[in-house]
Amino acid sequence: MIRFNQVYKRYATGREALSAVSFTIEQGEMAFLTGPSGAGKSSVLKLIALIERPTRGQVVIADRNTAGVKRRAIPQFRRGLGVVFQDNKLLHDRSIADNVALPLIIAGLARRDIDKRVRAALDQVGLLDKDRSRPLELSAGEQQRVGIARSIVGKPPLLIADEPTGNLDPELALETMQLFKRFNDVGVTVVIATHDLHLVERIGARCIGFRDGRLADPAVTAASRPA
Repeated sequence: MIRFNQVYKRYATGREALSAVSFTIEQGEMAFLTGPSGAGKSSVLKLIALIERPTRGQVVIADRNTAGVKRRAIPQFRRGLGVVFQDNKLLHDRSIADNVALPLIIAGLARRDIDKRVRAALDQVGLLDKDRSRPLELSAGEQQRVGIARSIVGKPPLLIADEPTGNLDPELALETMQLFKRFNDVGVTVVIATHDLHLVERIGARCIGFRDGRLADPAVTAASRPA
């Protein structure tokens, strides 16, 4: 599903975010990218989502080398990918249902199909009764679940998340991670960047550790655990 082969990423500022990174995540696997802030986790996710391109090396997603994906084809490529952001990126002037529907509207689905999928996605995250609410009427945990519903409404085979529990208290953070685990249990490949090793240990999935843009034993990131 995902293969990084000797990947380097250097930004225009000269900062080298990734250096000689190689790993594979199999289809249907759940994996955590761990490490302190600035370790390279977010850069990996940006390369997977084609928000950025590698400076050197190969990034292969679903047997497709992303170097061959032209700019005009990126929207189509991303339809096979669900993305969850730490800050949700919800539209505050729209209802919860409209926020979740947005990827399907962009994809051009019929209204009847959109309504059906939106209800199913909200039901999966336990927010079906909040469909007419606005984001600011919801708690932080509920807003994060709206972001997750939006990411899975198109039924993508791959789901990535960047620090999805960073703004949540420990109980809500665990509930959110368990929700990702449920999606993984039905075959979705899930990749989550997080610095919280306590939470990772409770879920029990594979860890890929990063430090200073290089692969590292996840154990060396223990110093970054919150007290």
